[in-house]
Amino acid sequence: MVPEAGVALGPEARREALARFATETFDVLVIGGGVTGCGIALDAASRGLTVALVEKRDFAAGTSSRSSKLIHGGLRYLERFDVGLVREALHERRLLLEKTAPHLVHATPFLFPLKRHAWDRLYMGSGLFLYDGLAGLHSAVPRHRHLSRRACLRHVPALRDDALCGGIRYYDAQMDDSRFVIALVRTAAAHGAVCAAGVHATGLLRDGRRIAGAHVQDTESGAELDLRARVVVNASGVWTSEVELMAGVDRPALRVRPSKGIHLVVPKDRIASDYALILPTPKSVLFVLPWNGHWIIGTTDTDWTHDLDHPAATRADIDYLLEQVNTVLASPLTRDDVVGVYAGLRPLVSADGTDTTKVSRNHEVRRDAPGFVSVAGGKYTTYRVMARDAVDAAAHELACPVEASRTADVPLAGAVGLSLTRSRARAHPAAAGLEPARLDRLIGRWGSLALEVLDTIAADPALAAPLPGAGEYLSVEAVYAASHEGALHVDDVLTRRTHISFELADRGDGAVEAVARLMAPVLGWDDEAVAREVAHYRARLAAERKAESMPDDAASDAVRAPVRDLRLRTFPGEPGGTLRTATRQV
Repeated sequence: MVPEAGVALGPEARREALARFATETFDVLVIGGGVTGCGIALDAASRGLTVALVEKRDFAAGTSSRSSKLIHGGLRYLERFDVGLVREALHERRLLLEKTAPHLVHATPFLFPLKRHAWDRLYMGSGLFLYDGLAGLHSAVPRHRHLSRRACLRHVPALRDDALCGGIRYYDAQMDDSRFVIALVRTAAAHGAVCAAGVHATGLLRDGRRIAGAHVQDTESGAELDLRARVVVNASGVWTSEVELMAGVDRPALRVRPSKGIHLVVPKDRIASDYALILPTPKSVLFVLPWNGHWIIGTTDTDWTHDLDHPAATRADIDYLLEQVNTVLASPLTRDDVVGVYAGLRPLVSADGTDTTKVSRNHEVRRDAPGFVSVAGGKYTTYRVMARDAVDAAAHELACPVEASRTADVPLAGAVGLSLTRSRARAHPAAAGLEPARLDRLIGRWGSLALEVLDTIAADPALAAPLPGAGEYLSVEAVYAASHEGALHVDDVLTRRTHISFELADRGDGAVEAVARLMAPVLGWDDEAVAREVAHYRARLAAERKAESMPDDAASDAVRAPVRDLRLRTFPGEPGGTLRTATRQV
């Protein structure tokens, strides 16, 4: 198999990974399976280093599946004169659109409504002129264009007549964040990285003063082992400070401050628009983004001081977003229109006391202890640069020379052969029973790897049926998630491999039993395990719904946090879900 094709991260691959963790010494151990950690694994492996990656929950379980789904330069950062960050992000946007992930990242038109005709046109027009200029002479997206009030209302009839005097259309890009991470980790594995979810780093190993690996626990079985590595890279996002404490770094120059952002999901027919919207607010900006028959509305930006694994939205968060978007809509939205809500935490790097909305989105790489590197901050769009810089820092901890980063030229799994995928898919034996729209949707989600999904249907034609309780998806998607994409629990499928948990009004309640039954043969579940998965998912939904009715973060967290991820349950003799603050000698 060519490296660019990706590899199957099924149960057998996970067992092999655990065996290798126990017996090999790796050049690099990455702690954290979000976009940055998986990007580091790919960068290091593509340079010829031996790499292990561990993630205590699921790939993209935290921040990397709860974003605004944008690949963008950060237009608002120009107001802070952060030109370097914007230029870097726009360069990365072009790479993703044209070379490394054209199957996952797509250009999207935005409308910026103008309230004050002369001043706004001059101010925002100048900003977008610079934005387009920073994208380079041969931009991957069309340049901005000024529109009259009449043209704006023709393209976005949902806007109130008095909400604007004109507008500017410009382009950025969107992606499916959690599916992006799955493609990334499969590409890393294809280049030789040994990656496993459900493996919790509970402590760090030392060889004298040097960090020499991690003590890890398989959260599926409770088994423990020592995973040895020449350098450990901490890419744990909002958990960065906790892992630094394990390494004995108790006073980093800048701490990671979790900032909560929530998003609402409403049906497509509630907002009539050809464009995404970007709206200024008293604190920041608000996005209204098209998403698979829905709109995503977000986001908030507030300090979070509670449970890091399960951040929750509050009634105040939801009301704030509705209030802001309703200032421009002719037909206001209500809570009854909201079919889904999700909350995530940004790992901002900042000194205490700074307003989170004003904290820079630049990233920071630190070598705070021998054999130990931390990377934090940044934004989704610049994950590849963060990964490159982290591996460059790790290279200084290794005794051998290390090649320069190659990832600007490495396509992600599903990108190779994309131009021929549609014709090959239509000729596939499994395509006979599928409507063309279904095939196009599979290609939109997997790129050329859609052919593997069709192979799975060919082996069991019953999997071509719509998924019970979530008919926009196919039954094969639950099976493929477990057999090829590392899904270990129904929550992984309903929340990250698909987005049923926030796209459907019942949030997956009607699909959970079917998903569990489809996953069971792949993962070896008996009826008791299926029942446990279903009960846990429904308990999670109940906790989230109740949390969303709470008035503040403390009350919301008190309701949501007790329903822990099944991976974070307590094993005999273990403080479930906690990190060991001490290191151990090897």
